[in-house]
Amino acid sequence: MISLNPILLLLISVFLFIFFLFKFVTAYGDFTLMSKKQPKREEIEDKVVWITGASRGIGEILAKQLASLGAKLIISARNEDDLIRVRTQLKGKHAPDGVKVLPLDLSSGEDSLRQAVEKAESFFPDSGVDYMIHNAAHERPKTSVLDVTEEGLKATFDVNVPGTITLTRLLAPFMLRGGRGHFVVMSSAAGKTPAPGSAVYSASKYALNGYFHSLRSELCRKGIQVTVVCPGPIETSNNAGSNVPSERRVSSEKCAELTIIAATHGLKEVWISNQPVLVVMYLVQYMPTIGYWLMDKVGQNRVEAAANKGSTYSLSLLLGKKKAA
Repeated sequence: MISLNPILLLLISVFLFIFFLFKFVTAYGDFTLMSKKQPKREEIEDKVVWITGASRGIGEILAKQLASLGAKLIISARNEDDLIRVRTQLKGKHAPDGVKVLPLDLSSGEDSLRQAVEKAESFFPDSGVDYMIHNAAHERPKTSVLDVTEEGLKATFDVNVPGTITLTRLLAPFMLRGGRGHFVVMSSAAGKTPAPGSAVYSASKYALNGYFHSLRSELCRKGIQVTVVCPGPIETSNNAGSNVPSERRVSSEKCAELTIIAATHGLKEVWISNQPVLVVMYLVQYMPTIGYWLMDKVGQNRVEAAANKGSTYSLSLLLGKKKAA
């Protein structure tokens, strides 16, 4: 039996500790996601992918990346003109001519959503929808929990929860008849950790996480897969060029790429974020007492920082520094 020199063993241990600490500090996703380097093209090529919220932001980038991988796309959002603009920019095996535009308002009610599902299935009758990417979401400006209005509560939930769930409930039977289907849910870090200033949005994402993890557990043996994606702060067209200090965001392109990697590798839940949000997610998940204590320290400072147009993701919030941008 080979015996290692204690000093050498210590050095190896220190090196490994530093290596993994560096990887964690510089990570932009959870360890399982980071271990997957690229999407499986064979899981996407010639598959029918329906994307909601595809007219801008991450949805638009997802459409572009999926088209380049050879997917057959159905793109949805409320504004048809915006969808047509996106379609003209797509390039790939089935794009732009083969891309189907399907205007959709998730808050329009069950009858309207049923018609949308039937139309989506009719676009590719030989295969039906293989992937449903739930990207559309409603998020209002950050505000204190005591300032939430009934109108704001309803506007957020109607899109994020009943609309998304109803669309899923109506589409799932078609997938079950085909023996396969994959729901990809763009949730949020706010669906895993407290989100001071965004309590209603956070509540809606917690609801989605619970529903879709339950759905997968019920239907996985019938061929239904679910991937829940929980991004932290993401750079989008809405916040590009922000001068807010200490606010490091993952790019929309990287978020979309990682989402496709997660889906094609069949991962059940992934986290996408830079630090410090990622470490908070780990703490709340695995050391909740410490994680929630940390968020309690940050909570009021975060609401005030948002009101002052300052960074809502800075470590300075822990110290009570609430500087405006």
